[in-house]
Amino acid sequence: MPRRPKQDTYDAVDAFVQATLLGPDPTLDAANAAAAAAGLPAIQVSPAEARLLSVLCGGIGARRILEFGTLAGYSTIALARTLPDDGTLITLEYDPDHAEVAWANIEAAGFADKVDLRVGAALETLPLLESEAVEPFDFVFIDADKVNTAPYFSWSLDHTRPGGLIFADNVVRQGGLVDPDADEASAAQRDFLAYLADEPRVTATMIQTVGVKGHDGFALAVVNR
Repeated sequence: MPRRPKQDTYDAVDAFVQATLLGPDPTLDAANAAAAAAGLPAIQVSPAEARLLSVLCGGIGARRILEFGTLAGYSTIALARTLPDDGTLITLEYDPDHAEVAWANIEAAGFADKVDLRVGAALETLPLLESEAVEPFDFVFIDADKVNTAPYFSWSLDHTRPGGLIFADNVVRQGGLVDPDADEASAAQRDFLAYLADEPRVTATMIQTVGVKGHDGFALAVVNR
């Protein structure tokens, strides 16, 4: 992807934030190194966004978390750190090679007892979770194949407690959100935001972001009480 004119500035600001506010994180660095060694795409959340996820989960006292898109387990580890002793994180990953790397990272980080990693297409895994009568989730992080963001959100909404949060990443797509000629994933985000606007069970917003991942953004919804 071509670099945006201000990308060097975005990178520098993120580096400053990480050095000044976040500090070193050997566990997450090791997860990234394992992902790179295995040839996985470098599309994990940034360190600052990982901290945001942790802050949100900690703020609502999340005990049950659902994640769409494990990749190498970077965000999974960031989320699992916030869980209490009896907490659980279910993470869904389509690619078995990604899942293998992720599970090794999760084990190395010490969260194998709190993380339930399911491998397979999420839309095929969700009916199984339904059949298991899973407890409502407190926090849902959607960061998987973007064309299915709306179906993932819809299922999550039916299984998230009042006051719970649902976070959908990568909705701006380098501005593709407002480009009628952009790719299918961008079109899916337009449809998703239209769906959010008409969904009375949530109060939602969307925030643009810039940083090491370029120009993007996320949608955040709270399930109305």
